[in-house]
Amino acid sequence: MMLKTINEQLDKVMPLITPISVIIGVLLSEHLMDYTFLVPWIFAFITFSGSLGSNFNSLQQAVTHPLPVFIVLIILHMLMPIWAFGLGHLVFHGDAFTITGLVLAVVIPTGVTSMIWVSIYKGNAILALTIILIDTLLSPFIVPYSISLFGGGSIEMDLGSIVKGLIGMVVLPSMLAMFLNQATKGKIQNTLSPRLAPFSKISVGIVVILNSSKIAPYLTHFDKKIMIMAFLVLFIAASGYALSWMVGACLRWEKADIITLTFTGGMRNISAGAVLATTYFPATVAVPVVLGMLFQQMLASFFGYVMEKHFHRGVIEGPSAE
Repeated sequence: MMLKTINEQLDKVMPLITPISVIIGVLLSEHLMDYTFLVPWIFAFITFSGSLGSNFNSLQQAVTHPLPVFIVLIILHMLMPIWAFGLGHLVFHGDAFTITGLVLAVVIPTGVTSMIWVSIYKGNAILALTIILIDTLLSPFIVPYSISLFGGGSIEMDLGSIVKGLIGMVVLPSMLAMFLNQATKGKIQNTLSPRLAPFSKISVGIVVILNSSKIAPYLTHFDKKIMIMAFLVLFIAASGYALSWMVGACLRWEKADIITLTFTGGMRNISAGAVLATTYFPATVAVPVVLGMLFQQMLASFFGYVMEKHFHRGVIEGPSAE
């Protein structure tokens, strides 16, 4: 009961966890930098905890109803990277590190935490789990290829290590969680998942703190470039939510499916992106990704609020229009 209460309180402060964690990481960077080696292991736990609701039925759902997953993948890994790449070149022309960071922030797989927001605003949970699972399993192939494609030859990167990192942090923990959920016929989701949920949210904060400590020198010197970069990251992230909502509306999807599309298309596994950026790239590449942490949960809260008002207004106005 106590863990459930803690988890509910953490749900309410989710928009604040990451910004506060970034500030803590920057302020205490000298004391925390030696512990960044723990990040991949902590993140593997976050992925495992967040994937306990997945099972092989999600894969079957994707095979029998592939269109929603296909559309989200197009938004996540085609439209948004092109958008970020174009804006990056427009604003930071010739700055390969910043442009790569902007692209990395949007090519990483959809966020496991999107499931939290889908649940809060009564979206299609099965569809959300399916999208998260498929995108997670494809990430070792999509992410390195996308970075290589948009980054070109301007930045040296060890693609093999990036693939191994994604498999270790994202794919294997997801597969283990899915296997255990399937083997226990869903019992583990009802028993272990609620107990791990608060620790998972706290772990997100720890990952952000440790990653922020690694790039603290770039964030403490808050100059004009950082300010412009922050506004651009905010704009790109917000446009991901808006584009996903617009696509769902244009396709005339059900309310629950539009909510799911908006959160899964707008959110990213931004902590995984920060881990990749700080581990396999120069620190300057990680700056746009960490800045994205400042805004992601707040944007999710904002768009959730706007969608709720929009759909509630539709329900109220509907009967009177007949």
